[in-house]
Amino acid sequence: MSRIGRKPVTVPSGVTLELQGNTVAVKGPKGELRRTLHPEMQLALSDGSFTVARPSDEPRHKALHGLSRTLVQNMIDGVTKGFSKTLEIQGVGYKAEAKPYGVNLIVGFSHPVKYEAPKGIKISVENNTVVKIEGADKEIVGQVASELRNVRPPEPYKGKGVRYQGEQVRRKAGKTGAK
Repeated sequence: MSRIGRKPVTVPSGVTLELQGNTVAVKGPKGELRRTLHPEMQLALSDGSFTVARPSDEPRHKALHGLSRTLVQNMIDGVTKGFSKTLEIQGVGYKAEAKPYGVNLIVGFSHPVKYEAPKGIKISVENNTVVKIEGADKEIVGQVASELRNVRPPEPYKGKGVRYQGEQVRRKAGKTGAK
């Protein structure tokens, strides 16, 4: 049996979890999330705990069992604590500017790159080089961080570009001049 899927998800106080068929809706202080889980998974809500059961021991059902439970756990964590990712911008003249629609990135192109944040995502900029992405949906927070990083990924020679906080970039040696 899936070790993760077997654990019940406890619903904390201040959070409401509704179950309609295979659609789970979670409401909390940081927002509201809704997701439809796989139709073969059996979902149950009782006494402030949510459980997922699988119909058989097929490898596909085992994978969906743990996935379904983790998705619901992430929804509950998102509406209570929220999720965040931090990006660092490195390079001479590279910076970010927070705008009402999202963020403007100045990363060595002939024009600033405008990024419009999706609904439910808050982007803030510290010191012009640290971009913080916050939101209730873990999937969307990660997607926004990935899209911002892909505007100018870190390059291996000087390390310039947008990277996740704490990311190690493998550096390459430059050309060696012939004498």
